[in-house]
Amino acid sequence: MSLWVDQYRPKTLSDLHYHEGLSDRLRSLASSGDFPHMLFYGPSGAGKKTRIACTLRELFGKGVEKLKIDQRVFMTPSRRKLDVNIVQSNFHIEITPSEVGMYDRVVIQEILKEIAQTQQVDINARHRFKVVIINEADTLSRDAQAALRRTMEKYMSNMRIILCANSTSKLIAPIKSRCLLMRVAAPSEDEIVKALQFVASKQPFRSIEDEVARDIARDSNGNLRKAILVFEALKMQTPDLTGPLTIAKPDWETYCHKVADMILQEQSPQRVMEVRSKLYELLTHCIPPTVILKTITDRLVSQVDESLRADIIHWAALYEVRLRIGNKKIFHLEAWVVKVMALYKHFFFGIDMDGFD
Repeated sequence: MSLWVDQYRPKTLSDLHYHEGLSDRLRSLASSGDFPHMLFYGPSGAGKKTRIACTLRELFGKGVEKLKIDQRVFMTPSRRKLDVNIVQSNFHIEITPSEVGMYDRVVIQEILKEIAQTQQVDINARHRFKVVIINEADTLSRDAQAALRRTMEKYMSNMRIILCANSTSKLIAPIKSRCLLMRVAAPSEDEIVKALQFVASKQPFRSIEDEVARDIARDSNGNLRKAILVFEALKMQTPDLTGPLTIAKPDWETYCHKVADMILQEQSPQRVMEVRSKLYELLTHCIPPTVILKTITDRLVSQVDESLRADIIHWAALYEVRLRIGNKKIFHLEAWVVKVMALYKHFFFGIDMDGFD
């Protein structure tokens, strides 16, 4: 039995429940003879991959749904083997080069060269090109982006590239200038409620109370995937969806809130070391450092005096930039924690930052 989020994922552009203007634009591009390279960007859970899949269906028909998963082995110049999972059909191939970290350039070069040098084998295909979907494009290294840029210029005739990213800030300008940018904004609360009601209509119970749907939509914070997963979890816990419903927070989010409370309870070198161990725990469980920073910041801002909020957000923004540029994530997270502790201690006790040593 598949999850509702997969079971009721729209298959065509006509099935999508929101951003109808964007769907019309994609349908028009798919029917035209001049389909460009594209960059889909927007927050997690907004529906980027769903829209890409629907666009492929519009381009090539039902054949794109016949998928197979291959594991390919690539060799680096230093003779190191890289295992990469690839999802593909006769018309497209989907890769996530960031899985191999700093060797993503090797995967980009080999895959794109191979696809670009082969012609479309299906003589009944509506288009003569193949599509390469690159997930998490904003995490590609600069070398990989440079290799991608050259390939986009050279093999436009029989290949199109669709990039999927949360943000465009880490992509180099030459790539952005060669793509048609498609912003997939997070759905509004009303749009999430509409989607939840659609899912409910496909189930035996047929409906969901508007108040319950709005509580779920509010908790999801614009993430439709999370909203549908929470809806299914609540239905399993409380089949009739009545009475006071408690939407459980993910363990990592509760853990981040605990870290924020630790920062406010005590400001000392010993507490810094305790917080560091908690941050390491989150990082080793693959929680992205930017998500950790944002979640702790949100919790801190809701707990501190109003006069401190602007400073905490300012320093969070500064260290988020350093997180994206730097390599050792723990250094920047810990530096931000120490900065917040210093600000908080100075606010309450008038102790200068030098007194924090």
